Amino acid sequence: MRKITIIGAGQAGLHLGIGLLAKGFDVTLVSNRSAADIAAGKVMSSQSMYDMAIGYERELGLTLWDEHCPPIEGVHMRAGTRDGATMVDWRSRMRANGQSVDQRIKMPAWMDLFQRKGGRLVVEEAGIAEIEGYAERSDLVLVATGKGELGRLFERDAERSVFDHPMRTISLTYVHGMKPREDFSALNISINPGIGEYVNFPALTHTGPCDIINLECIEGGPMDRWSEVSTPAEHLALATELIHEFFPWEAPRCAQLRLTDDNGILVGRVTPTVRKPVGTLPSGRRVLGMADVLVLNDPITGQGSNNAAKCVKVYLDAILEHGARTFDADWMSETFERYWDYAQWVTRFTNTHLLPPPPQVLKVFAACGENPRLAARVANAFDDPKGLAPWYYDPVEADRFIESFAVATA
Repeated sequence: MRKITIIGAGQAGLHLGIGLLAKGFDVTLVSNRSAADIAAGKVMSSQSMYDMAIGYERELGLTLWDEHCPPIEGVHMRAGTRDGATMVDWRSRMRANGQSVDQRIKMPAWMDLFQRKGGRLVVEEAGIAEIEGYAERSDLVLVATGKGELGRLFERDAERSVFDHPMRTISLTYVHGMKPREDFSALNISINPGIGEYVNFPALTHTGPCDIINLECIEGGPMDRWSEVSTPAEHLALATELIHEFFPWEAPRCAQLRLTDDNGILVGRVTPTVRKPVGTLPSGRRVLGMADVLVLNDPITGQGSNNAAKCVKVYLDAILEHGARTFDADWMSETFERYWDYAQWVTRFTNTHLLPPPPQVLKVFAACGENPRLAARVANAFDDPKGLAPWYYDPVEADRFIESFAVATA
């Protein structure tokens, strides 16, 4: 029985670990926190997920909250200014519902499932020395967390990394009391050009159905005031103030907000980065990174957990196809390139939204407001951003794309 060790018990590590157990591997999973620590800790992400990624979870029996998690049924995108004037306003249902399950619920449940299926869970802070030991005893070591010295194992890929600093200050706020939409539940995206973005969707947390608000604040801009905040109450007050000031069309839904819990808040910054996949330990042994250890995007387009699930699908298939052969550096690089064939489009999609919107994107968004079929195509791209190419990035192709829908509906 081949032995595989995974460092990191998040969305990617646990998903892959459970998948490998189902295929007969001997799997050790190393986490720097226990299930109880995770459940009692702060929120870790917003983790909206869509049909393709949820399907990969469902194949392994990991969607344990389908009956309780409120659905994300569509997309509503708006762009406007603080005076309430809107330049873009379109909405569409998606072909299948998305969902967001608080990782403080999800990860402990998956850790329990992993152990019940025969996996070995080790709770320790694994550094280079510990990974050396696992590499000596395992056929393959995968690194699914980039915290501390582990992140330095994987070299930044300068050719594939567009940014070298954070583009946003990001705040997450888990709330109850948001007024429901009148049509369908949605991934709500509002853009105030040059200021920042408001992203909201329904979710499930410890205290039941809730809403998550992600405020993406351009660094140094008028929304970037999170250094003023020191308590959960102040966090909620500032989030509410910023919504009323910069996204007034969303304010009526946010009049009665209250925190789900004092740990339902997070503020941070992310430098979008692509890293090379193979890490070399001091002994010369090789380890393979995965998911956001290698492809880290800003959460503005909500792709992080989706990327993780899709990376797991690629890696699991590659491991199974490899049989009894050695997991050498060439195999590691080839496996990552299979994942990058998809992930590059997510990175391009996300990076586009961190810069001033190019004319062709604004043109497509405006056309979405006039053509429901076009709007549905763009809405479903959150499930598979690869489908945005080439028209999302090329003015000529954007015109052809818009025209194709006009002809189809004539």
